[in-house]
This record gives sequence, C-alpha cells and structure tokens, in this order.
Amino acid sequence: MAAPSQPQKSTYDVIVIGAGIQGSFTAYHLAQRRKDTLLLEQFLLPHSRGSSHGQSRIIRSAYPQEYYSRMMPDSFRLWQQLEAETGTTLYRQTGLVVLGPPGEPELEACRRSLGVDEVLDAAALAQRFPGFRLQAGQVAVWDSTAGVLFADRALRAVQEVFRRHGGTLRDGEKVLRIEPGATVTVTTTAGVYKAPRLIITAGAWTGAFVEQLGLRLPLQPLRIDVCYWREKQPGSAGLASVGPCFLTLGLSQAPHGIYGLPSIEYPGLMKVCHHHGSPTDPEKRDQAVSSAARPDIAVLSSFISSYLPGLETQPALMETCLYTNTPDEDFILDRHPKFSNIVIGAGFSGHGFKLAPMVGKLLCELSLGEEPSHNMAHFAITRFPGVLGAAQ
Repeated sequence: MAAPSQPQKSTYDVIVIGAGIQGSFTAYHLAQRRKDTLLLEQFLLPHSRGSSHGQSRIIRSAYPQEYYSRMMPDSFRLWQQLEAETGTTLYRQTGLVVLGPPGEPELEACRRSLGVDEVLDAAALAQRFPGFRLQAGQVAVWDSTAGVLFADRALRAVQEVFRRHGGTLRDGEKVLRIEPGATVTVTTTAGVYKAPRLIITAGAWTGAFVEQLGLRLPLQPLRIDVCYWREKQPGSAGLASVGPCFLTLGLSQAPHGIYGLPSIEYPGLMKVCHHHGSPTDPEKRDQAVSSAARPDIAVLSSFISSYLPGLETQPALMETCLYTNTPDEDFILDRHPKFSNIVIGAGFSGHGFKLAPMVGKLLCELSLGEEPSHNMAHFAITRFPGVLGAAQ
C-alpha cells in the first residue's frame, strides 16, 4: 500500500511483519519516534483472514490478572490519543457485567482491580438490566469504564497515523524468508528488505516464522465461531443495541468463559461467543465445518436459554475468527533468545485488541533497547522450556 509517489526502497530502521492491530500499533509507535519503519502484510487490506477484523471488540478495566489491569489505564489513554489524532470516534462506553459464582477467585480479582466493593445479586442485576437473568446465588461485578471498540475503524486509524508519520505499509506481500544477523534480511514475494531490527507480529503465522529462526513457540491457532443472536421481540431484551457488554468467569457449563456485546455489525442482533475454539491451520480456516465439529454452539445455546432468555437460542448468523493462544493464555512480548535484534509479539487472542496500543509501545521499547513501560516477566519466552534449538 505504498503511495504511488513513494520510491521503492530496500533499507529501513525497523521492519514489522504483520499489520494486524498489534503490528500496526508497534509500527505507529516506532514512526512516532522517527524510526524509518516498514510494515509488511501478506494479504491485501482490508481482509478478514486474521484476528483483527470485524467492527467490534470489548474494552474493559476489569481483569483478574494484576499485570493486565495495570496496563489498562495507559491503554485507554493511548486509544484516546489516537481518537484525537484522527478526529475519529473509536469507542462507545456501555459498561460491562462480569458474571460468576460468589467468591470465585477471578471474579474477586476483577472486583479488586476495579476498586469496587459492590456486587449485584440476581434481583439487582435484573432491575438494572432486565435482559440478564442470573442463576440462584450467582453475582455480578459492574465495570463502568468498559465498552465497545470499533475494531475495523481502529485498525484503519492507526495505519493512517503510521503513514502520516512517514511509515511505509506494504500489503499483498507474503514473507518468504528471514535471514538473521546484525542486519536482518527479509525476502517477500515482491522484494528484499534489510533493517537492523525486526519485529514479528504475524498472529497465527508467527509460529512458522520463528521456526525459521530456531524457535518453537507453543502457539495454538484456534478457529472461533463468532455468533450473533436475534431478540425474540425486537427491543424487548434491551441488549442487542444498547445493553452492556458481559463476560462470565467460573461457570461450570462454560469453563472457558462466554462473552457478549451489543452488535454494531448487525443491528438487532447481539454478539455472544464462547471464549474457545477448535485447533486449525490458519491457511484452512475457511473450509466448511460440520455442525458436529461445532460443540461451542450447544454451549452458547444452553447459556442463552438460562441467562439471556430474551434472545433466540439458535444463532441468526455465524462468522469465523482466528485466535492464537499460548498454554497459559498470556502474551509473548520478548526478544529472540539468540538474536536480540529480533522481537516477537504473539499469543494475543481473545483479550489482546484492547491492549494493542500498550503492546505496540512495549514491543517498540524492546526493539529500541528502552526500559519497558511495564513489568515484562509474565510475557517472557523463557517461561516455556525447550523452545530454542528446535529448528537449527
């Protein structure tokens, strides 16, 4: 997507592979630091082959893990900065309800991260949001800061500011080979590029790239069913267009969690998804899948019948998305153990979009040798044994 007036060049300060939301924010921060940055994307933009497409994502302050909740104020601030830079609204505040059994450790951790003492019982939640029905004894925690990020709009906005700061974005260029060294050489389907620094943020394709570099990371791409549900009587549930977001923690019938948000994509429908999916090859995710291979739909239907009785119990529409997860579901944000000028960002799926402005800043800081803005211990590659030397 280089502008026609932009001369073709081969040498940069930094190359970033992967122009999803994480890579785009990484490139944005680098360009703001006046680094001559090349952002490479294998597919023509916009596309729906990865993990950053679609019109909506949840943003929230409530987090069970303190290291994420500490990052969220910075992330909110950086989203607001991007809104100001582009004159574009990227966020709609709706609030978020966290549902679960009383005393559930992660639910309690969310409550502490918000600094609130109040929990809502079934009667209080139903009075406030008539579309929700808690089961006997269950409680909810309210996050007033939460809302919906306009995902496609956000991705376009950050790429626009990146280019405005002099960055080069080239889409439709698949990376074929990475040659490490003091200067890294990246060969694509359209050219050969060199830079003293490389950052890999290639989503579900990251594992294949780092194997070229002697690193086998435990990254599992998953095919996720993104489901939209119709109200039985339009407007009756008060959820589809104006209701709050929600997520569940510690429910026995949904151990991986369920989340939902008002649908921006399809008015009159609510987006409700299981935070889980089926292992997949990212090159084959769009192949037809039988209903028997979609057990998550039954989990969602049962949940909706019990907790969101104003919605139909079969999805009106289904789409797919890719997650790429680590075994502990924490991010990887680290330098390559052998090649310190190569930085890797991976494992964001299911909760990474909201944190992308901060993730991009951290990856930028790692690449430039700056002191990271947050503690990086939970994101280290070395927490996974035996990853180096797998493909020497």
